[in-house]
Amino acid sequence: MEYKSENKVCQNCKNDFIIESEDFLFYEKIKVPSPTFCPECRYKRRVIWRNIRNLFRGQDALTKKEIFTGVPPQSEIPIYELTYWESDNWDPMDYGKDYDFSRNFFEQFKELFLSVPYCATSVQRCINSDYSNMCDDMKNSYLCFNATFLEDCAYCTGVSKLKNCYDMSTCYENELCYENVRVDKSYHTIGSVMLESCVDVYFSKDCVGCNNCLGCVNQRNSSFMIFNEQYSKEDYFEKIKSFKLDTWEGFNLTMNEAVSFWRKFPIKYMLGFRNYDVSGEDIKDSKNIKHCYIVKKGENLKYVQDVAFGNTTNSYDHTSWGLNASQLYESLVCGENMDQIKFCFLCYSNCQELEYCIGTRRSKNCFGCVEMKDSQYCIFNKQFTKEEYFPMVERIKKHMNEMPYVDKKKNIYKYGEFFPVEFSPFAYNETLLNDQFPLNKIDAENNGFIWRDPNRKVYETTIDANNLPESINDTDESVIKEIIKCSICSKAYRIHSSEYVFLKNLKLPLPRHCIDCRFLRRQKFIVPPKFTKTECMCGGEKSTNSKYANTKSHDFHGNKKCQNSFETAYDLENEIIYCEQCYQKEVY
Repeated sequence: MEYKSENKVCQNCKNDFIIESEDFLFYEKIKVPSPTFCPECRYKRRVIWRNIRNLFRGQDALTKKEIFTGVPPQSEIPIYELTYWESDNWDPMDYGKDYDFSRNFFEQFKELFLSVPYCATSVQRCINSDYSNMCDDMKNSYLCFNATFLEDCAYCTGVSKLKNCYDMSTCYENELCYENVRVDKSYHTIGSVMLESCVDVYFSKDCVGCNNCLGCVNQRNSSFMIFNEQYSKEDYFEKIKSFKLDTWEGFNLTMNEAVSFWRKFPIKYMLGFRNYDVSGEDIKDSKNIKHCYIVKKGENLKYVQDVAFGNTTNSYDHTSWGLNASQLYESLVCGENMDQIKFCFLCYSNCQELEYCIGTRRSKNCFGCVEMKDSQYCIFNKQFTKEEYFPMVERIKKHMNEMPYVDKKKNIYKYGEFFPVEFSPFAYNETLLNDQFPLNKIDAENNGFIWRDPNRKVYETTIDANNLPESINDTDESVIKEIIKCSICSKAYRIHSSEYVFLKNLKLPLPRHCIDCRFLRRQKFIVPPKFTKTECMCGGEKSTNSKYANTKSHDFHGNKKCQNSFETAYDLENEIIYCEQCYQKEVY
């Protein structure tokens, strides 16, 4: 059958969106109806189910002891400590329910979801790495989130393959690095953004193959440069001393000066390397990627986000993880050798043909199940034969269309929609969504989300951050006993013993901001997955806002304005955004 593109109106935000002919072919292949929410609303509907960085104090449903968990206690979901949850001492099938055709699917599923014990934290194969969540394969790491393959790290989010790194966001394959954002394959880089294959680089942005640079931007294979000015090797190291990076004042002033310097230069409309036929942001080593965000080694993806661990293919509308996964649709945090996963959350490890499942592992052909493992032909956590399973699933899908769920905003949920926003156990301000699209309480609630004021434990501080020693050289290990008052938000924080050793070895000052404020500072350099159609800001001899004068002639458009257009996630008002051709002319 030949399909044509179709204009639709999102039933949630009422904005127009387009379903392309290629989209219809994908929906037909995986046997789902076309979406009724626009891509942005579909993304937000998924991500409201994702708490990454918040840990709560909850009660273990078995022992009644207080434990740390990624599940807010107000959700009323029973939780088990990880070791017991992974054991065979309890059976998810004990919570099985018969499907009731007199009630809609989603309300019945919510009851099942709230009854089955949930794992307190989502971690696998971690050693000596307490107080972390959404992590795999970590060793000796502390307060890391959405991470995999870490060793001797702390305060890292959205990272993979790091060793001896602190305060990192969306970084991969690095060692001995600190306070970086979107830095890959680098060693000893500090306070930098968008680097690849760099060594001994400080406070620099969008550099590749550089070493011994400070405050630089848009450099390629450069050495001994400070604020884009060339130095001799001897003069470079002498000049570096003048910045006094071992002191808080020197470190902070240099960082702020570098950020101001970066803004004087154009950026490419998207971060990407070694791609073919891609659009989106932060795409690397990928092929045939459309409107995607943070993808590594992906192929044939559309509206997919945060699949940086590699080999996610042939999928639409999936957020997070992937890893050797194919045919994922409208799912969240699913990965590790998976195929044909639809409308699922937190399912992993060798699963196939799951629909509307949460927390399911090593299973196949399950529909509407919660926390199942090593199972097949199950519906609502009850066992069926193969002959019974498929007709029952088709009957339930038909029933979902005949008796849909209607949410508080009057959105209609039939078969083909992800779980309703209002079913999420998380409040808007507890999720990644608030990091990317900040809202206040009133606006969040007006958009159908819940808001929950944090109930943090108050600690009596022993020292104000502004009274910490100015230089790391003036400190000793006694500082790890202090409870420090953050100089921004006044919350209490501590210097971890391994953090102190790390900073001492790198000759960097003690931080005067808590880990949350440090995260939010880095988050400002990570644009959200929201794309705008625009034109290149190259006006011929200079940028259209006159903030940047071109250094080379752009032969393909001369001294006239470049006519290239593209989608970008970057700030059109505060950035100088060039197309690929104009950017390449300026950088290379």
